[in-house]
Amino acid sequence: MRGHAGSPPLDAHTVRRLGAALVRALPRASNAHRLLIGRDTRESGEWIGRELAHGARTAGGFVTSAGVISTPAVAYLTREGVYDAGVVISASHNPFEDNGIKVFSGAGEKFTERLEREIEQVVADASWDVPDSHAPALDDDDFSGRYLDHARAALPDAKALGKLRVAVDCANGATAVLAPRLLAELGFDVEPLGCSPDGRNINLRSGSTHPEPLALAVVDRGCRLGIAFDGDGDRAIFVDHLGRIVDGDAIMLLAARYLQSIGRLENSAIVATVMSNIGLEIALRESGIGLVRCPVGDKYVMEEMIRRDLSLGGEQSGHIIFSEFLFTGDGLVTALNVLQVMAATGRELADLASQLTAYPQILLNVRVRAKRDLREVPPIAIAIADVERRLGDAGRLLVRYSGTEPLLRIMLEGQDQDQIRAWAEEIAAEVRTHLA
Repeated sequence: MRGHAGSPPLDAHTVRRLGAALVRALPRASNAHRLLIGRDTRESGEWIGRELAHGARTAGGFVTSAGVISTPAVAYLTREGVYDAGVVISASHNPFEDNGIKVFSGAGEKFTERLEREIEQVVADASWDVPDSHAPALDDDDFSGRYLDHARAALPDAKALGKLRVAVDCANGATAVLAPRLLAELGFDVEPLGCSPDGRNINLRSGSTHPEPLALAVVDRGCRLGIAFDGDGDRAIFVDHLGRIVDGDAIMLLAARYLQSIGRLENSAIVATVMSNIGLEIALRESGIGLVRCPVGDKYVMEEMIRRDLSLGGEQSGHIIFSEFLFTGDGLVTALNVLQVMAATGRELADLASQLTAYPQILLNVRVRAKRDLREVPPIAIAIADVERRLGDAGRLLVRYSGTEPLLRIMLEGQDQDQIRAWAEEIAAEVRTHLA
């Protein structure tokens, strides 16, 4: 659930019902359900947490608040604690006016779509309601030390990096205290950015969606690398010492090759979404590593990793999952894994990231009247097949409808920018003729 804080479905009444519905829908393994709630730094997070906890308690649930803490920290603490579910109040990389609610199972994994539908049905059931009474303030417990002890294990060779200066942009979000604290404890010289949250500046021209200020800081302050988190701390984007941005595809490649070299890349394959560049697929293939693609969304990455028993997966946006630690994206654990590869190989991030050659990419959006099966429109199907034949193994074509807009998206990757643009336009022309 995500939207404008204070407006349906993130109004107080609906949030209360959601808290109660969550308790009602959870499997009845015990007489009472225990929930752990954490939030990012948005000003609306406190009242949303208060209303959600109140609803859960009216349904017989027990609620513990971890206060401001990252999404992966809630996932870890839920898995390692006595909780039946963990709830995160955050809108990730969205502006402060928005907020959201996401739920983790007692195993520290995102809920299945089946259980999500069950909760939605309970919320929509008009035969019950939550008592209209005062929602008391939550008392926050400090669990940060337990989570940081867990994350610290991702970098056992910190001393091998010597005196490392690192710039860290926490997007004025949930990692604003966690990341600088852990990196400093590991002996690094930390240059903090975006570490002064005021409830309204989360993600404001900072963090993983706006890494440009970090890139400037890395160069100006003589850092060996920079790390940018998003508002809830489940993704990370990097900057090398030359100020060049390093995305999730490059991180997955260097991590996969390192895990393979030490015998910890399960089943010699990783998971990435349909949006990851074909350059990643080609580079992995050269190392004898397979790539399994899935729909966009870290939940789908997680499900595919579990299904195939794989140890690494992620998204170009910086959501990276190391199953050895958690089955959800964790920006801080990703950062420590990158530092561990640097420590173990003696190579700088710029050198490691250069292993990836990203192919040119074209993305065209064509507005359509109706979302017909493209196989039932012969001119479009023929155009798609013709482009795929010309691409061969040296490129990638993805044609799909938008899930929220009347658009057909045509994504094409190949070795020559002008060539793939022309091929994408061939398909777009047929779409405009027959569907627009």
